[in-house]
Amino acid sequence: MQYKKFTNVQDFYNATYDILMRDEAQNLVPLGNLLIGYEGTDKTDWRDPANWCMAIVSDESSVRLTAIMTPPHNVTLYATDNKISAAAIDCMINGMADEPIPGVLAEKSLANAFAEAYTARHGKAYETTMDHGIYELTEVNPKVPQIGTIRLVEEKDMPFLPFWLEAFYPSAHGDSRMPLPISDENSRYRISKKNLYVLEVDGVPVSLAGLNREMQTVVGVGPVFTPLYFQGRGYASSCVAQLSQLALEKGFSKCVLYTDLANPTSNSIYKKIGYRQICDSLMLKFV
Repeated sequence: MQYKKFTNVQDFYNATYDILMRDEAQNLVPLGNLLIGYEGTDKTDWRDPANWCMAIVSDESSVRLTAIMTPPHNVTLYATDNKISAAAIDCMINGMADEPIPGVLAEKSLANAFAEAYTARHGKAYETTMDHGIYELTEVNPKVPQIGTIRLVEEKDMPFLPFWLEAFYPSAHGDSRMPLPISDENSRYRISKKNLYVLEVDGVPVSLAGLNREMQTVVGVGPVFTPLYFQGRGYASSCVAQLSQLALEKGFSKCVLYTDLANPTSNSIYKKIGYRQICDSLMLKFV
């Protein structure tokens, strides 16, 4: 096994893009990040590839393991064709010995295998941050009731938008509190990207969903958020269904989203819309 680290994102793109595309929906996160770096038009926050760690492990025939880490986020891994090699994992860990790795995001079996080897090597432990289900949709269930209409977020939404975006991450872990936003920066960034939508009912914004990581045939859906005081009325279902339909009408053949498998409500909602689970993915933190 041979480890190779890349300092040029174009070279890394050329070496890994076709491999990652073998499982396009599963690899939406690393592919999306790779395109961001390759295009080089957005270097805000973590998006500057000059700060990334990009690496592959190969044997005599092909690439066996791909890694991309966009600090401060976890390393994201893909075992080519989902064929896990313990030797490739050991080689990757050896090669990344000087890299501060906070955790790993990968298909469940690979994430566990990497975490076991990494923590044994470094005398650490690991814990689950999120047990994801990766879902894809090719057709929206026409029986989902359409409530209200979706529209792009605008400057007029700034009185509530920072609060909703700040609350999305804790809500994904079952926390219904509405934390105070640190700044307006993220909200203004999402407005400028024109990929975040709100569902309005009688002129009142009640739910939020976004598109992300647009690929050749696949687009991601997220974040999805409905404030506690608007939940239980079918707003999230209608918002995601309408946005998914919009994405299909734009020409994408699939919509992909990540769900927390510990949240039966959201998983049930997405299945009713027409999403089906294609694999499990784990986000693990090293402690």
